[in-house]
Amino acid sequence: MTVVSERRIEIKIVDERLKSWGVPRYQSAMAAAVDLCACIDAEIMIEAGAPALLIPSGIALHINDPHVAALIVPRSGLGHKKGLVLGNLLGVIDADYTGPVMISVWNRNAAGTPGITISPGERIAQMMFVPVLRPEFAVVSEFSRPSVRGADGFGSTGT
Repeated sequence: MTVVSERRIEIKIVDERLKSWGVPRYQSAMAAAVDLCACIDAEIMIEAGAPALLIPSGIALHINDPHVAALIVPRSGLGHKKGLVLGNLLGVIDADYTGPVMISVWNRNAAGTPGITISPGERIAQMMFVPVLRPEFAVVSEFSRPSVRGADGFGSTGT
């Protein structure tokens, strides 16, 4: 089954090095996200426990559709094998933001362990496009229908 997307998202190359490193693209036929590169001039060492650091991705987007957003997520291999994760856990790019896409990175490893080196052009995060629901809110004093669960919160459905 072939799915044809009618979505068009404009991408602006902010860092010309991406033309040789690779403009964001899907790495396989069924990949859910495109990889983002670290557009830095020299290697950066991120020490364990240090504050999160913003790394430019070298691109800007114009999604221009209120029903689409981009999510910046970690590359699973880097998070699992090296401990490189996003400083904000998940980044959201709104449809009307047109500035440079930045990647907040953090070394989640224990203090005193070796730092993580990021090299210029290294693929350090992924960007995934997702649908956005924008409901209208109805302010009520009571909900119109009961639910089986009700207001039971944390741990109420068992372990």
